[in-house]
This record gives sequence, C-alpha cells and structure tokens, in this order.
Amino acid sequence: MIQLRSAALSDIGRVRQENEDRFLNDPATMLFGVADGIGGLPGGAEAAQKTVEEIAAGIRLVPDDEAPDLAAIVQHAHLAVRSLGASLSPAMGIGSTLTFGHVRGGVLHLAHVGDSRCYAWRQGEFEQITEDHSVENEARIRRARGEVFYYDEAHRQALTRCIGQPGSPIVDLPTRPLRAGDRYLFCTDGVSRVVRETELATLVGTLKEPGAVLHDIVALALRRGGPDNATGVLVFVVEV
Repeated sequence: MIQLRSAALSDIGRVRQENEDRFLNDPATMLFGVADGIGGLPGGAEAAQKTVEEIAAGIRLVPDDEAPDLAAIVQHAHLAVRSLGASLSPAMGIGSTLTFGHVRGGVLHLAHVGDSRCYAWRQGEFEQITEDHSVENEARIRRARGEVFYYDEAHRQALTRCIGQPGSPIVDLPTRPLRAGDRYLFCTDGVSRVVRETELATLVGTLKEPGAVLHDIVALALRRGGPDNATGVLVFVVEV
C-alpha cells in the first residue's frame, strides 16, 4: 500500500513586483500542480488564481466512484479564465499555464498546458514528463516531421498554448503508474529556467522531507538572481 507526502512553496523572487504563480497541493483530493500567469499580459495573478480555483472545484464535483474527465475540467477552467479576462482586459485578455496531476487507482493522471513542468524521480533516474508548449519546441517537432518552420529567436520561449486566450488549447494527458519511492516535482519556469535538470535531480533525490527539498530548490533559484516567481509542489510516494 502506498501513501503520498507533499509540500508546496512559492516565492516572489528578486525582480517581480507581484507573485503571479499559484499552486495546488491537496492530499485529500490527491490533486497537485502549478499555474503561472502569463508574462506580458495583464492580470497574471488573477488568471493563475482563477485557473487553480476552477481545477480544484472541478475535481471536487466528481463523485468518488467516477474517474474525472481532466480534459473537460481544463477546458471549463479555460473558459472561466477567458470570461474573467473579458472583464479585466478586454483588449488582450489574460492567461496562465497549468500543469497538474490527479492520483486515482495508483496512477498519476497529468493535465498540461504551457511551459510549467512536471518531473519524475524514480530510483535515481530523473526525467521531465511534460513537454513545454513553446515556439522553440513547436519548431523542433514540426521540423522532425519534415516541415519547414522559421521563427524569430527572440520569441523562442513564447507559448503556443495557455489557459484563457482565444481558442481551445489542446491538453496533454500523460499517465504514470505510481511506485513506492517515486517523487514528482511540479514547478513553474521561475525554477526550471535557472536550476539545471541535473541539480534538480540531485536535490529531489536527497534524504529530506518534501518541504525541506523545496526550500533548497527555491533557495537555489533565488541565489541565481530570482528573475521570476519560483514555485514548486513536491510529492513523495511512500510505502506504508
């Protein structure tokens, strides 16, 4: 039998005037993740807050004997954020990334839109299990299919999918069976852009509690200048 231990931590960083990151850390509903208000658009904090509120509410509404339709819940949140954006920022709207996991039946069910990330640590192996929805990655994928795709290098990290902007974003829905000893890190790009993957692997694998590990990760991001809000949720799968 397995049990989950988790922690969450968010810091405004050294540069930003407002923390536009939000997180989900609810062991009762087995819901964990992060959302990051889109830079360059107004209302980033409001977009991220509305996103996590709608996801949490959507999960709570699902009967215990039913599997939640994560794609539908995300699309509902997307429409709610779009509606809020119409009143807060009629000309530009608002937007947020969203990366979360819901555990059911011993399986981690992920839903992912944007460039926040989920990493998995298992027996010393560390991997990113979400794909950034950025112009740079879109170019790589399309070129691999033999397509010609050019982009401005200055815009390589621009998002191709997010919550709250026009259209309906495609939601990535990977799954991962849980094993005792697994560790899962959800984080915003204020962490992933300044802390190298090898460093994250070492920190996540240390013999500390989730809260202490997150403190070390965020502290490292701050020592690197804290150029953005830095937020993480860390989940340990333990055998009982």
